[in-house]
Formats: sequence, C-alpha cells, structure tokens
Amino acid sequence: MRARVEARPSLGDDEIWFLQHPPVFTLGQAGRREHLRDPGDIPVIASDRGGQVTYHGPGQLVVYVMLDLKRRGLGVKRLVHGLEQAIIDLLTDSGLEGVRRPGAPGVYVDGKKLAAVGLRVRRGLSYHGVAINVDGDLAPFQRIDPCGYRNLQATRLKDLGLDWSVEETATRLLVPLAARLGTPEASIVEAERATLADIIGAPTRVGGDVARVRG
Repeated sequence: MRARVEARPSLGDDEIWFLQHPPVFTLGQAGRREHLRDPGDIPVIASDRGGQVTYHGPGQLVVYVMLDLKRRGLGVKRLVHGLEQAIIDLLTDSGLEGVRRPGAPGVYVDGKKLAAVGLRVRRGLSYHGVAINVDGDLAPFQRIDPCGYRNLQATRLKDLGLDWSVEETATRLLVPLAARLGTPEASIVEAERATLADIIGAPTRVGGDVARVRG
C-alpha cells in the first residue's frame, strides 16, 4: 500500500481497499510498547500509521483509503470525520447509535469501541484507514490497551444484533463511505490478493483479501 502511494502518478486513481488481516497487533508511529500488555503468540508489527496499538484479525473489516486529498478538497480532520461518519451512518440505518469520542478517533457504541481510525498522509495522499469489528474474536483486545487506553472495551457488530459477514458489511458500507468521501459513483471494479507486507511495509508475507474501489 505504501509503495503504491509512493509510486502513484499525480493524476492516478484514488482507491479504497476492503480486506481482512490474519491475527496481528500493529504499533502506530506514536505506539508505546507498554500498551502491549500480553501479546503472546500474536505477531507485533510496527506501522507507519498514526496512533497507538490495535489488533487486526479475521472477522474484522479493514478499509484502506488511498486518496488525493487536495483533489477532493479534504484535510486530514475532514477525512477522519468522514470515515467516522460513514460508519455512524451505517449504524443509524440499522437503528443503532454510534458516537465519536473527543481526542480518541473512532466510533463507539455504549462506551465500547467498534471501529478504530489510523491514517498517514504523504505528498498529499492518504493511506491506512479504519478497522471495524464485525464478528471476530475480541479476546486479543484484552491483551493490549486499545489505542493506548487501559480498560477500553471493544465491541462488534454481531454483539449489537447485526449478524453480517465481513463481505456484507463492506457492501453496506460502500454507499455511505463513497458519499462521505465525495465519490458517489464509486464501484468495486476488481479484487486481488494482497499481503500484509504490501500494506504496512513489513517483511513478513501474510495473505489478506482485497477489494479495490476506484473513483
């Protein structure tokens, strides 16, 4: 992902990737290892995104947004707001209330964190994005201080009464996400295999399914 952003021509297509990761803890640029309380056998990989520590794994929808912010008239704060609002819109359409928390980017339901946000911007191009807990195992979050907050609990769509697969969640999210990011005509045009190394610049190669959107 980072290599694609660095190699991208100035007028290249914007892309949104939808994928799942194998189990992994990632440390953002501000990450402090004391927030990794008991990683056990789950790999820990440094990432160049913003933020602290989080967990990725099967049953979690990860959405990476590679956008030309100037072309879209977006600043970083507006991009974060748009990503959060797309998830809030998704919840609202299903009769649930998602909220923001000042100073702690993401989306929360009843005080528990449903979605995390972590971004990086290089040469005016964004990458990384959001992770939404769908139906995966939440136990690994108990091994860390999620996003640097001790005792912050995680939740997932399944526990909120939404029995969706990761694929269905991605499909449902596409419309509000495209609208909030100013891409009403976006559509999925291809799917491919990607590796964790491609996405966060790590030496370990681990598979993840990717759907790419251009618009």
